Amino acid sequence: MTMPRVEVITSVERRRRWSREEKERLVAASLEPGVSVSEVARSAGIHVSQLFRWRKELCDRVDTGSSQFGPGRDRSCRCHTARR
Repeated sequence: MTMPRVEVITSVERRRRWSREEKERLVAASLEPGVSVSEVARSAGIHVSQLFRWRKELCDRVDTGSSQFGPGRDRSCRCHTARR
């Protein structure tokens, strides 16, 4: 009689911390014309809902004027008009 195989988990995977720059880079990539938000999320290893949340948060910061974008950059947000 053979014993069933048992998998032993020895460590706990921690949540990844994303810097503001990484989030903004992924959001910008997801706003490019013709780009699938799902593909951007998949390539980064995150769920698409996380990317949509970051897009909303970025738009909220831009709308209130507290964005970290430098001077001379377009501060208009395309999150509200971009297709999902």
